[in-house]
Amino acid sequence: MADRIVIKGAREHNLKNIDLEIPRDRLVVITGLSGSGKSSLAFDTIYAEGQRRYVESLSAYARQFLEQMEKPDVDSIEGLSPAISIEQKTTSRNPRSTVGTITEIYDYLRLLFARVGHAFCYNCGKEITQQSVQQIVDRIIGWPDGSRIHVLAPIVRDRKGEYRKELSEMKRAGFVRVKIDGKLYELGEEPVLNKNQRHTIEVMVDRLAIRKGIEKRLSDSLEVAFKYGQDLLKVERLDGPKNESEIYFSQRFACVDCGISYPEIAPRMFSFNSPHGACTECSGIGSIMYFDPELVVQNEDLSIADGAIAPWATMNYLQPVLDALAKHYKFSLDQPWKEIPAKVRKAIMYGSGVEEIEFAYQRGHHRAEYSKTFEGVLQWLDRRYKETESEGVREFLEAYMNMRPCPTCDGARLKKESLFVRFNGKSISEVTAMSIKQALAFFAAPKLSAQEAEIGRLILKEIRERLNFLADVGLEYLTLDRPSGSLSGGEGQRIRLATQIGSSLVGVLYILDEPSIGLHQRDNQRLLTTLKRLKELGNTVLVVEHDRETMLEADHLIDMGPGAGIHGGYVVSQGTPDEVMRDENSLTGKYLSGEVEIPVPSRRRQLSGRWLTVKGAHENNLRDLTVAIPLGVFTCITGVSGSGKSTLVL
Repeated sequence: MADRIVIKGAREHNLKNIDLEIPRDRLVVITGLSGSGKSSLAFDTIYAEGQRRYVESLSAYARQFLEQMEKPDVDSIEGLSPAISIEQKTTSRNPRSTVGTITEIYDYLRLLFARVGHAFCYNCGKEITQQSVQQIVDRIIGWPDGSRIHVLAPIVRDRKGEYRKELSEMKRAGFVRVKIDGKLYELGEEPVLNKNQRHTIEVMVDRLAIRKGIEKRLSDSLEVAFKYGQDLLKVERLDGPKNESEIYFSQRFACVDCGISYPEIAPRMFSFNSPHGACTECSGIGSIMYFDPELVVQNEDLSIADGAIAPWATMNYLQPVLDALAKHYKFSLDQPWKEIPAKVRKAIMYGSGVEEIEFAYQRGHHRAEYSKTFEGVLQWLDRRYKETESEGVREFLEAYMNMRPCPTCDGARLKKESLFVRFNGKSISEVTAMSIKQALAFFAAPKLSAQEAEIGRLILKEIRERLNFLADVGLEYLTLDRPSGSLSGGEGQRIRLATQIGSSLVGVLYILDEPSIGLHQRDNQRLLTTLKRLKELGNTVLVVEHDRETMLEADHLIDMGPGAGIHGGYVVSQGTPDEVMRDENSLTGKYLSGEVEIPVPSRRRQLSGRWLTVKGAHENNLRDLTVAIPLGVFTCITGVSGSGKSTLVL
């Protein structure tokens, strides 16, 4: 019994009370006509029961967070392993999800850059070196006399916990004040912290004003702050420039020439899902929404009075603003938009700059006149969008918005400090922009010192293995920063397959739904090699498939049928591919053996002379494509996976 899965009395959906034995630790293919009961057997019976048993083995507390599947209509299943389903479905539409994150490669990259990366100054480009206390003192003393500063030692940075012990130790060490989550407290009077929330705790080491003669005291305070802050301290400049109100100094990472200090270089610094690493402008998305002038003015033949400025067309209360603009710039609101001088159109859309315009406001008998600059339609829309609390207004305005790469990070998603940490001469965003094939070459033999090679040895091993898994399933053309929402169903399934191989689980039942869909025949053998590798790790691989090559490579083949729907639900034949081909009852076997085949049509439809022409297509990877597709005939668009087929058609 240990070498097979025994199913008795399976009646889920159209299954006809079937009994079946499936060999374990083998590549098993279930095939048959569409609707014959393949998925009912594989997913709705075997997977559902395996998942249900696993969830039931967990505690009642854990089960409340998991979706519990109903018991399938089957008498018994014996020899069942924990089951993992890898279905044909699109991956996450979350804009933060990328190929790198869902394969966990990005997690290893973050660790690699944090441990082996070299930090460079984003201002002068020089490598950042260790900073001494004297250098920090020299910089602070150079600030204007009278500048008030706080010297703080960060003892907890954005971590969950209550930290009673740490706060008690700080009080015994002689400290008086502490800053918790941005608020100042007397030690001993601080609030009880919620252990399930993240907190930042900074001990106040000293408060002083910049003047001559404080160098010794400042130096001692910095030494103490470094001691308790573990080589990191923060100086709050209470009356300095806004961009220098909080400055971190590190004994590890600071530019001596520019005075720019980096925070602790940790893996979270390279995460665009963390406030420690995400670009502050786009919050780690890599793109921002903006009001597109072409969407705001969609028809240049219309006049402003007729609604040329689309979002303002129904806002009657803005009529005095439009009248004032027309009077000031000497144009008519009844003029077509395209006939208004370009300089005036620019002022209307982007603002008048320093030029003031006379506006008039009247309500009832009350009339007021005033002069001010005009902010511009686009700025007005942007301000209204940010200030409104109405979802209806927000949704209305979003119709006139488009997406563009973030101007601050240029689509890289990270803060500039994170982008100036390099491994082997590349930033983490440059590495993720590489294709899998290019990344494999980059990580094949990086130039590292002996110490760096030892530190990064295991990390690099994991990265190379996972990149190889993706290449093995034919995805070497993908980039690690490719959004997961842009992947096809077949690509998503193969990524999940490669991720499972990387987990190196043993004794698992993997159930796959037609993994060859979307895969070019060129890459089919690579997929089969991957499935066999999963099997050789000590797993049972169960595949629902129609592909001829996959069926012929199977260790065990199960043919469902004989028909579809109510006419299916039986096991017509099973055994090795040769045994099924010799079975007279198996329609699949007859096609595999060549006894039955689909004939090539002797006549083709004649072209009608009507064509659908696509000009200058640039979507995704299309390179200014122009193509003509004949109408009234059956047209097939093919090519290797990722060549742009779905991008063109969909």
